[in-house]
Amino acid sequence: MDINKDEIYKTIETLKNGGIILYPTDSVWGIGCDATNATAVSKIYKLKNREETKAMICLVSDIRMLEKHIDTVPEAAYDIIEYADKPTTIIYDQPAGVAENLISSDDTLGIRIVSKGFAHLLVKHFRRPIVSTSANKSGEITPRNFKEISVDILAGVDYVVNLQNEKSQAKPSSIIQIKKDGQVHVIRM
Repeated sequence: MDINKDEIYKTIETLKNGGIILYPTDSVWGIGCDATNATAVSKIYKLKNREETKAMICLVSDIRMLEKHIDTVPEAAYDIIEYADKPTTIIYDQPAGVAENLISSDDTLGIRIVSKGFAHLLVKHFRRPIVSTSANKSGEITPRNFKEISVDILAGVDYVVNLQNEKSQAKPSSIIQIKKDGQVHVIRM
């Protein structure tokens, strides 16, 4: 069996059971869970020693999944998604269908469409958004590769995807906020 299929199956089983995972995303190694499971989201906040008021993002596999969780996707978002040349997270107003503790106090949520690699296949086959936050404690430097992930993080997740050699850009995604009125704010390039 192809390792990706086997890893996807094992990872999905962990997500379905409310577990948290360590997995390669389209940018850096991330900690994730089912974005619709508030208990699992809380586990990530606890593992990262992060206040629940500090937002995390989630990954979706395509435009259709994005539109399921954002009532009105601003037109500017479609252009950014189409023309972005690197992983780009967009912060949207009024998300729906995700755990309440994943939504920021200003009723926004950062979502990134992953279009390739393990993370894309995982989200596509799981058929729900997956939380994605860097694999480090709050306030620490984002690991650039698997070897830099702390023992505490490795021990604190329920499943580590067995793709430690998978290449990563080792750089967090760009973050752009688009308000319903069309205003665009670049938060991180």
